[in-house]
Amino acid sequence: MIAPEQKARVTYDNILRLSDDPDVNDVIKFLRAREIVHFQRFGEGLRLAKDRMSEKNNIYFTNPSFDR
Repeated sequence: MIAPEQKARVTYDNILRLSDDPDVNDVIKFLRAREIVHFQRFGEGLRLAKDRMSEKNNIYFTNPSFDR
């Protein structure tokens, strides 16, 4: 989940090193910034899920039909 965003960011960095077209660079910079935000949001979601999983009486992440 997080690895694809990191890989995409590195790919965009590599493209920026090769490109000298300002219009292309603007688009690539936008896409790279979007991947950074996705990475941060997935990280926050993962942290929140882990916090909720450790709470007592956790009803959000359990389903008795799967525990059979």
